[in-house]
Amino acid sequence: MLRRLRSDQRGLAAVEFALIAPMMILLYTGLAEFTLAMMAERRAAHAASVVADLVAQTNQITVAQVSDVFTVANAIMSPFSTTTLKLRITSVTADVNGVPKVSWSQGSGLGALTTGATVAGFPPTLLAAGDSVIMADVQYAFTSPLKLNLPNPINYSDTFYLRPRTSPSVTLLP
Repeated sequence: MLRRLRSDQRGLAAVEFALIAPMMILLYTGLAEFTLAMMAERRAAHAASVVADLVAQTNQITVAQVSDVFTVANAIMSPFSTTTLKLRITSVTADVNGVPKVSWSQGSGLGALTTGATVAGFPPTLLAAGDSVIMADVQYAFTSPLKLNLPNPINYSDTFYLRPRTSPSVTLLP
C-alpha cells in the first residue's frame, strides 16, 4: 500500500501549485506596488519641474497665476492622489557676496520661505553675485493601494533649479 502511494503521481501538480502560488502572488503584487511607487515619484518630480519651468518662462507672475501653476502640477499627478502633494516655488537671487537670498516664495502644502532669508542647502556654485534662479521644491507621500508589500507611505522629495528665460529675474505681483 505504501509503495502504491509513493508511486502515485496524481495531484502532484496541485500540491506544487499550492506551495509556489503564494510566493508568486506576493512577488507579482510586490512588482506592481513598486512600479506604482516609481511612477508616482516620477510624476511628482515632473510636476515640480513643470512648475519651475512655467514660472521661469515669464518676467513677472501674479499670485493667482502661481495658484494656477500649482493646479497644473495637480493635473500632472493624475491618476495618483494629490492630497499629499506639497509644492513650493521660490525666486532666489544672489546678493553682492553671492549669498542666495529669497526674493519671493509661494507654497501649496509647503510653507513659503521668508523673503530676504538665506536659502539653506543651496548648491554653492549655482549663482554668481546678482544672478537669479527659480527653485521648485516638491514633497510627496505615496501610499500603495494594495498595502501588501508597501504597508507604509513612501516619502519623496526633490528640488529643481531653473534660470529665468526672458529677464534676469521673475517678479511676483499681488
